[in-house]
Amino acid sequence: MKTKVSIIVTCFTIKRLKDVMDLLDSIAVQTYSDIEIIFIIENSKELYKALEERISKDKQKNLKLFFNDSEFGLSANRNIGIQKASGDIIAFVDDDAVLFPRWTEAMVKAYDADASIIGVTGPILPLWESPSMNWFPKELYWMFACTYYDTNKPMEVRNGYGTNISFRKEAFEICGLFRTELGAKGGGGALGKQKLTSEEAEFSIRVTRKTGKHIIFHPDVSVYHKVYQYRMKTSALAWRGFELGYTKAVFKRNFSGNRNQEKVLDTEYTLLKRVFFNLVPGIFKGIFRHPVIAGRKSFVTALTLASVATGYVYYFIDDPFNKKRILKDNNTIH
Repeated sequence: MKTKVSIIVTCFTIKRLKDVMDLLDSIAVQTYSDIEIIFIIENSKELYKALEERISKDKQKNLKLFFNDSEFGLSANRNIGIQKASGDIIAFVDDDAVLFPRWTEAMVKAYDADASIIGVTGPILPLWESPSMNWFPKELYWMFACTYYDTNKPMEVRNGYGTNISFRKEAFEICGLFRTELGAKGGGGALGKQKLTSEEAEFSIRVTRKTGKHIIFHPDVSVYHKVYQYRMKTSALAWRGFELGYTKAVFKRNFSGNRNQEKVLDTEYTLLKRVFFNLVPGIFKGIFRHPVIAGRKSFVTALTLASVATGYVYYFIDDPFNKKRILKDNNTIH
């Protein structure tokens, strides 16, 4: 029996209509055919109507559309999609992503090749709004939910980003849904702000520990992620760093306590070493050859490190006794 893939996309605003259409176009040319697409819309009836018209015009029987008027937020919307999905594999992409044609095919092959794989992620490449933005340091791509790995071989990872990640359906049957206290609310980005993010990282940690299976990064499971210029504004970068730092402090609090959980932030420590031993020396080397670019890189590196550190420290000020931000178990799906 052929493996069925459910692709879940959440949408918030009509401003993303072109992005959504670009995503649908990239799904339409996938080399793998057994796909269902599930869109969860909140806030915008206008966007819901526009997608209804697209479904009707193209006669897309594999596209399901739902409007969420109950609990809002990225995680809540994804949880609705999970419960509506009929696929063996449940995949998540952002509404401003564009899939490579072999994205689904490569994902299914990865799962079929190894029963111990519970989740698959892959490269998330920045699709800059303007070529003038491509000076941004690769070591800081995670600020835009893009990947910074340099590998052409599959490798085990702690987690992927929600822009490009999938799990076997059994992961949700065993471990429950995404935690709704984590994740963007109000559209995310410049549209909404929250202290707690990284819902896919939390779920990844939870599912690998509970099932004993692993998540792999596969270089053929690739997507583009649109990066608009507003996301490179100082205020946007500062807030993004702050919320990530705050969230990592919550992770440290919730996932520490025994020898199997002590290294929950190993991914972040490894990246920090890469920043100091690769990015920073590279900036110094480029001062005389490309002083303007070196200056830009210096500024965003200092801003990122400072804002992440501020968010991390602020957690202990905001919750000095570590009581408020304890993640509670949620229910499994049936």
